[in-house]
Amino acid sequence: MDKELQAYYEARFDMMTSKGWKDLIEDLQKVAEVSKDLDRCNGIEDLYYAKGQLDILNFIFKLKEASEDAYEELTR
Repeated sequence: MDKELQAYYEARFDMMTSKGWKDLIEDLQKVAEVSKDLDRCNGIEDLYYAKGQLDILNFIFKLKEASEDAYEELTR
């Protein structure tokens, strides 16, 4: 793995161990709970909007694991 890519992953892992990251994840988990409430959807547009929000939130929630998996694969 080249040094630039190594630095990229090290910075990402540093970010994900910070208090700020942990606070962000907690806040986003609360948003995700509210977004799962489909009763607030008044039409198909609202439903697609909520689905998009949940897709983005799930991407963020899985980012640490995906980064760790990719890093492990690159360092084999």
